Amino acid sequence: MRPTATPDVPVLFKDHFRNLPQYLLPQRLLTRLTYRLTRVKTRWLKDRLIRWFAQHYQVNPAEALEPDLRAYPDFNAFFTRALKPGARPIAPGDRVVCCPVDGTISQIGKADADTLLQAKDRSFSLTALLGGDPERAQSFQGGSFATWYLSPRDYHRIHLPLAGQLREMVHIPGTLFSVSPLTTRMVPELFARNERVVTLFDTPAGPMGLVLVGAINVASIETVWAGAITPPLGTSICHWSYPANGEGAIRLDKGAELGRFNMGSTVILLFGPNTVRWGTELRAGAAVKMGQRLGKAKS
Repeated sequence: MRPTATPDVPVLFKDHFRNLPQYLLPQRLLTRLTYRLTRVKTRWLKDRLIRWFAQHYQVNPAEALEPDLRAYPDFNAFFTRALKPGARPIAPGDRVVCCPVDGTISQIGKADADTLLQAKDRSFSLTALLGGDPERAQSFQGGSFATWYLSPRDYHRIHLPLAGQLREMVHIPGTLFSVSPLTTRMVPELFARNERVVTLFDTPAGPMGLVLVGAINVASIETVWAGAITPPLGTSICHWSYPANGEGAIRLDKGAELGRFNMGSTVILLFGPNTVRWGTELRAGAAVKMGQRLGKAKS
């Protein structure tokens, strides 16, 4: 009889030990310092920082709209660099869902009622993720979701998976844990605890949510219609409504830029139940590029 598998206790202990500093670091202080450092315009400092980063993380400057690393006025401008036209083809079709970011799929599948999978043996509340409002979460309960981790080397602008009419935006303050794979495995309800910006759209597939999750050193999250949402990091939930027929109504085409992370983090995409079918080839751990086909909205 084959023995029952047991957890690798030394590995588990090692992961807990490696993750312990997450609870001890002055998250907001470090994030403020990162914000200032990444905007230093002193030529020798910003050039050296950009060059080291590009080499260390194997960034390909040839696909950037500006391939000359010395042309960027500061590190943040390089980090949030635009790509050349055509560098990320958008999967065609009004009902074809395209990937909003470059990154690695952390999880993809269906919500179990109000519960989303964070990592093996870890889950979190959809309602908590969206700011604690049950009505806001109701449209996505039991629906399809996908989560991406954006590593430092990835392209850090976020684009729309389907054409959509912006309905609502919510900024939810919180902690600033790292969102690395290790921390995602170790910190309970990580994505519902960290600071985040929720954007809700009406699309050909019905309601769609894109959640931009902040992290330590993610010193700013911004959208194309509102500019920088953070900083300041804030202490209370802020809410904005965008009536479809009112002044200031915002509609974005599929593939249009929605916003960006000034330093990297995580994006969570939400759809309602029985509205989207993910591609069968998509798995946790798979690397993806912005614009590639993820699935299709059901008729």
